[in-house]
Amino acid sequence: MTGTMITFAANSRINNGYPGSGPGLIVLQEWWGLVGHIKDVADQFAAAGFVALAPDMYHGEQTSNPDQAGKLLMALNIAEAGVDLRGAADYLLAHPAVSPRKIGAMGFCMGGQLALYAAQEMPELVSACVDFYGIHPKVEITPSRITVPVLGHFGKTDASVPLAAVHALVDGVNAAGGSFVAHEYDAGHAFCNPARPGFDAATAAVAFARTVDFLKEQLR
Repeated sequence: MTGTMITFAANSRINNGYPGSGPGLIVLQEWWGLVGHIKDVADQFAAAGFVALAPDMYHGEQTSNPDQAGKLLMALNIAEAGVDLRGAADYLLAHPAVSPRKIGAMGFCMGGQLALYAAQEMPELVSACVDFYGIHPKVEITPSRITVPVLGHFGKTDASVPLAAVHALVDGVNAAGGSFVAHEYDAGHAFCNPARPGFDAATAAVAFARTVDFLKEQLR
């Protein structure tokens, strides 16, 4: 199932997005931009029964160069990104195919951290969150403010997201009364991205299946 490019208003801003078709999921990009991998993920979730929208957080910019990707990540204005996230959530909640009126946010690397940020900042809109090895040094997450259910996927050998930091976040959310279930895999960073050297097809399949089950349970 293939999506189409659309535009949606984000508090008087126009953003590009890539929706699938089906019944409320924001799919958030890695630091590379809205590249083919993320579009493929949106299509996968559309085929699994979600209306999947991948907003273009870089507004047209993308790269395959790690140094440039790092610059794009650090240049991301988090307040403006929040406006885009809210615009994406509003778009989905108004979409006639979204039923019931619940949406989730999920993302990879930078997008995983942004998914947590969406859950933290707009729990009235986002009902569940999935974090695939999330990281962004400018996005601060306060465990006590994560009140929607979270599922996390992390690599045991991921130097970018140390397990000690993962455990601190998960334990903090759960201690504050939230729900954060984290799975750890014998993998490194970006194990779900076929374009990256750490890709692990078997692990990615397990994580995808767990994510679909979690979202269908939380968004029903």
